[in-house]
Order: sequence, then structure tokens, then C-alpha cells
Amino acid sequence: MKRVTGLGGVFFKTPDPDGLKDWYRRHLGIESDPWGFSFFWRKPDAPEEKGYTVWSPFPDSTKYFAPSAEPYMINYRVDDLEALLAALAAEGVEIVGGPDTEENGKFAWILDPEGRKIELWEPVASARDPYVPKD
Repeated sequence: MKRVTGLGGVFFKTPDPDGLKDWYRRHLGIESDPWGFSFFWRKPDAPEEKGYTVWSPFPDSTKYFAPSAEPYMINYRVDDLEALLAALAAEGVEIVGGPDTEENGKFAWILDPEGRKIELWEPVASARDPYVPKD
């Protein structure tokens, strides 16, 4: 079973999400939506499938990263979330949430051995993902 297949996103806390997004727009050309920005790409082994990696600043006050005290959270793409969660549970990994189903896939959350929250994401096929631009 494949475990992690790629980077799904980088989420981090900042005291001024809008100001930071504006800085990245002005200086690095990253045009973001209110929630952040998606970098789109195609899978090398299946070019008809589109993928994306999210960059998203959160307000300092967010509780989304809890129970971690870290100011960031990494999201990893996976192929079979339920099988991976079963394997992780058998290995003693702490699962702190999920699986939850959203319109763009299934999500679950675990803690690494140092207490950092990690988001696991099994994306839906790109043709069904409402966040993937249609050609």
C-alpha cells in the first residue's frame, strides 16, 4: 500500500493573513483567494489527472491546528485513507480526527511523535473536484 503520494498543502498561522497574502501577491506574484492559493499540476503517470498543492495562511487565533501548539500544519496526499488509517492505528499512531468527507475528498488528522498535527487527504478524481479548473 502506498502511503503518502505528495504534498497536499502548507497551512500556517500569521497575525495578518490579508497583509501577508498581499505581500506575496506584490512581491512573488501569488494571486490568492480569501483562503489562500492552489498550485495546479498534472500527475506524471496520469497526465489527464490534475492535482494541486494549497498554500494557506490562517489567523493566529485559529483552532484548526489543535491539539498541536505548532504555528503550521502540513497536508499530505494519500491514495487510500481508510487503509492507511487502519495501518497507522495498528502501528500506534495517534489519530485525532476523521475521516471526514468533503467535496474534494476525504480527510483525517494524526499527530507525529512530537505532537505536530498532520492532515491526510485522499483527493477525489480531478474531474469531480470543484476546486480544479476545467479545461
